Amino acid sequence: MKILFKNARIMTMIDKSKIINGELVVTDDKITYIGNKAKEDKYDRIIDVNGNLLMPGFKNAHTHSAMTFVRSYADDLPLHNWLFDKIFPMEEKLNADYIYELSKLAIAEYLTSGITANFDMYMEPRSIAKASAELGFRTVILGCVNNFTESVNIMRENYKYLNNYSPLVSYRLGFHAEYTTDEKILIELAKLANELHEPVYTHSSETKDEVEGCKKRHNNLTPTEYFEKLGLYNYGGGAYHCVEMSSHDIEIFKKHNLYAVTCPGSNTKLASGIADIEKLYKNGVNLAIGTDGPASNNALDMFREMYLVTGLQKLKHQDASAMDALEVLYMATVGGARAMGLFDADVLDINKKADIIMIDLHQPNMQPINNIAKNIVYSGSKSNVKMTMINGKILYEDGKFYFAEPIEEIYQKCNEITESIKKMMK
Repeated sequence: MKILFKNARIMTMIDKSKIINGELVVTDDKITYIGNKAKEDKYDRIIDVNGNLLMPGFKNAHTHSAMTFVRSYADDLPLHNWLFDKIFPMEEKLNADYIYELSKLAIAEYLTSGITANFDMYMEPRSIAKASAELGFRTVILGCVNNFTESVNIMRENYKYLNNYSPLVSYRLGFHAEYTTDEKILIELAKLANELHEPVYTHSSETKDEVEGCKKRHNNLTPTEYFEKLGLYNYGGGAYHCVEMSSHDIEIFKKHNLYAVTCPGSNTKLASGIADIEKLYKNGVNLAIGTDGPASNNALDMFREMYLVTGLQKLKHQDASAMDALEVLYMATVGGARAMGLFDADVLDINKKADIIMIDLHQPNMQPINNIAKNIVYSGSKSNVKMTMINGKILYEDGKFYFAEPIEEIYQKCNEITESIKKMMK
């Protein structure tokens, strides 16, 4: 399959906001040309971009896709009550088939937001892989061992199986959180990570209570200090949320080249706090953005997350120049890709994977054209996503999904699953 995009503005993200005017060619799953004028050839499809923007897809660096079934089920509650009284009891009713169907709904929503890959942390990873591969979506699945689900041995099996499952699927090592995972499990996980030379990811430092609880349990060590002590970060990795980070935590992140993945929508809704992204950025910490799950956010919308990243930093520091929009856009694309290990899908370049989105500039919120990159962060919305291509295949274009299964059937199945689980709760 060979596709020519002509009359395009192209933001490769190699040089952040630089935009070139010209043409881009996709051959099978890769980009094979970017420049002023592609050679005459036989193309399967020629797409007139009409002056719109081609750019790398957004990378959702932290989410729990299958939690679509509890979207707006337990809103407006404190974090502990929301999680332990409402969410955990509902999750106990899930099975592998449910997670497979519920993940497909999230994937559809990712596509409408220009998200071409996610870092998915949830139960039944093989069901997640099946849903992603069938729909053509790129996913990095994270192990989520804790005291209640999975085991390090199961994670080892999934690592071998899922990293050979599909070109669209990969698997990394991880655990839920310090407060849900006994030290014995973490020591075993550290051994596996060091054996495989693999990074490790987890929820960490999301609230003050979490950090203080960790200190009480582990000789006044913060979660980051505790994980380093156990050897979990010897080969890199990172943490989700990072709201409560000490100066020493930041030093540890720099030392081990870790990624801090901020989820401002979820942290705002659950009143967890505001991560000091400006401080992390100025200290040279690797940064990425996640939506978190559709239960705690509730939208899987990278545009809203980008705006919150920069907006909340300006408020936190009382400085309108805090967290420049160009850096935020980089976090949402290149930063997320590299946090997930997707080095072949981080920017638009020759021989990179054809994970491309088209931003519609012919809408009022994108006019006049002064600074396209900053306008995406400050004014852009999901309505501007005209096309989402993954691995050289267009999966979403002009409001239509290109799945084998009709989108309305996906909606129906997810509603039936949700109602079935709710009945079990009575």
